[in-house]
Amino acid sequence: MRIGVDATCWQNRRGYGRHSRALLSALVNLDVNNQYVLFMDSDKDIEDLPIGAELNLVKTDAPTAQAASAKGRRSARDMWRMARAMSSTDLDLLFFPTIYSYVPVMTRAKKIVMIHDVIAEKYLDLTMPKFSARLFWKTKVALGRWQADAVATVSDFSRRGIVEHFGMDADRVHVVREANDPVFRVLKDPQPTQHLTSLGFDPANRSIVYVGGFSPHKNLEMLVRVFSDIIKKPGFSDLQLILVGDDKTEVFYSYVDTIKNMVADLGLGKRVLFTGFLSDEELVILFNLSTVSVLPSLIEGFGLPAVEAAACGCAVIATRESPLPSVLGEGALHFDPRNKEELERALLSVLESPSLRERIRMAGVDATSKLTWEAAAKEMVNLINSVTTS
Repeated sequence: MRIGVDATCWQNRRGYGRHSRALLSALVNLDVNNQYVLFMDSDKDIEDLPIGAELNLVKTDAPTAQAASAKGRRSARDMWRMARAMSSTDLDLLFFPTIYSYVPVMTRAKKIVMIHDVIAEKYLDLTMPKFSARLFWKTKVALGRWQADAVATVSDFSRRGIVEHFGMDADRVHVVREANDPVFRVLKDPQPTQHLTSLGFDPANRSIVYVGGFSPHKNLEMLVRVFSDIIKKPGFSDLQLILVGDDKTEVFYSYVDTIKNMVADLGLGKRVLFTGFLSDEELVILFNLSTVSVLPSLIEGFGLPAVEAAACGCAVIATRESPLPSVLGEGALHFDPRNKEELERALLSVLESPSLRERIRMAGVDATSKLTWEAAAKEMVNLINSVTTS
């Protein structure tokens, strides 16, 4: 079979891009019986495409990873160009790894559309500030669900949310799980890079690290307030909060300035570090050297940063509104993201107890060792076969 894939998220630096790159690479390497055609609208990083995949480069005015932002949207002309390219090619199946970059197509090929979560549906005002963006999103998701022969998602937690929110038949929604990249691992002798040191990171001090975006639903205001309360207590003069995430070229809705102003108003100064975007190599070092990683989001479809931290042997505290309680189990402490006191108790227990940190660390490393992109690719192949033979 010839399988077309919307790969326009390949260059995205956030979760959608990371997921697309990892899943598609594993899928093409595993499934040698089918020919994969990757449709892209930018030649950036195409040297990293999996060997054996066919590239169909579509000329557009602006790449999806840039145009489909919280402050704008893809032009109708660019969407038509992508839709025409994917519709006119002789394909047996079309796979959209994320509804984020979906475009309606006019083809009899079977279609699988991946909806990672229902974050935008539950917290539309926190993810899309403009009315036009909200309307565009709702229309796109409705069309994607209507055209899809099957919907894929990344966890049982997200599957339940999709079925409940959209009222979909549960048999139409299938789970293709995520995994951490093998680069996220425990290092024998981690040392901070010169860049991390220049930012103010000191491995001799205890540190709380957050990795992700700065959208309001990430719940960072609560994390900063809890941090501010903790450092007022005796014995926490060394504690730092490290916020890792792109604060310059973010395409999703970001309120990083709100967080920075909050840090200044609370007088936290150099106790809170904004690192900006970090490469995977530096993230691995930071996770290995940090005391605890926190993912406080109001909701997560999977929670990959927490999984990556756990794979590096960093103790994790994560939102209960996610699949992480089942994915990491005892490899994390889980809390109600609307309960400030619950987060503070979890942080204090981890920061004050080396033995508890070690138990969480060991359990986290064990849990993440069971997650692989090869397993995810096998689930995807099974879904492809199911859809094309039905």
